[in-house]
Amino acid sequence: MLKKIFSGTIIIGILLGIALWGGFNWTLELTNTEKFCISCHEMEDNVYQELQETVHWSNRTGVRATCPDCHVPKEWIHKIVRKIRASNELFHKLMGTIDTPEKFENYRLTMAMSEWKRMKSTNSRECRNCHNFGSMNLEKQEERSAERHDPHVFEVLDGKEPSKTCIDCHKGIAHHLPEGWEEAVKNDPMLKVEDEPAEEQK
Repeated sequence: MLKKIFSGTIIIGILLGIALWGGFNWTLELTNTEKFCISCHEMEDNVYQELQETVHWSNRTGVRATCPDCHVPKEWIHKIVRKIRASNELFHKLMGTIDTPEKFENYRLTMAMSEWKRMKSTNSRECRNCHNFGSMNLEKQEERSAERHDPHVFEVLDGKEPSKTCIDCHKGIAHHLPEGWEEAVKNDPMLKVEDEPAEEQK
C-alpha cells in the first residue's frame, strides 16, 4: 500500500513539475514578443513609432528586428537575468515614471544610458546575433560605413577581438537620441569612445 502511495506521489510530482516548467516557459516566451512589449502605451506611443522610421523596420532585404531581438538575450541564462532586471521597469510602470510624452522625454537619457551600458557590457551581444564583422562585405557598404568598419573587419580576420563594439558607434540607429546624450557619454568612463559620433537614424 505504501509502495503504491509513494509511486503515485512520484508520478504526480513529475507531472506537476512538467506542467509548472511548461507554464513557466510559456509565460517567458509570451513576454518575449513584440506584442507584449508594446502592450504598454509608453512603448507603443514612443520608441515603437521611432523604430518604424529606421532600417531595422523596413529595408531592401525584408529582415525586420523586433523589440526582443535587440533588447532580450537569446541564451536562456542571460534571458532569465534580463527578465529579473526588467522587474525594475514594472516598478516604474506602476509609478507612472514615463506615462506621458513629457515624462518620457525627461527620462529618455536615463533609459538610453542604462541600455547602452547593458549592451556595452555584453559586447553588443544582441546586435551580433545578426551582424558579424567577419561576414561584412565592405565593397557593398556605403563609403562612410566601409571606412569605419574596415579596421574591425580586419581585426576579426586576423583572429583578434574587435577594438570597438556595435553600440560604440550606433547609439541612434533605432530610436531618437536623447537631448544631452553626447555630453553624458563623454563623461561616462564605460561609454566614452574617442572620435566616434553615433549613427543617426536613416
